[in-house]
Amino acid sequence: MHEVLVTLEECQKTLALGGDRETAQLVAVAILELRIKLNRIQDSEFRLLCDAMLQEAEAGQMAYRPTPEEGPRARGPVSLKLVK
Repeated sequence: MHEVLVTLEECQKTLALGGDRETAQLVAVAILELRIKLNRIQDSEFRLLCDAMLQEAEAGQMAYRPTPEEGPRARGPVSLKLVK
């Protein structure tokens, strides 16, 4: 499984460098899922991490203002919420 993880990380990097951001993000989710399984992370532990990251992202997004160079379509960081 570690070899699969390495391959997925290489694919994600190639996709991101190639400008295919959405597909790279999907592969990143697959990488995260595999890491969770490999490291035997419990749902409750992952939920706590997601909650902490969501709070941090919300605090950062409140202060985020796109610059004129970024334009009106600029987006702040994307956060994921665990739903089970």
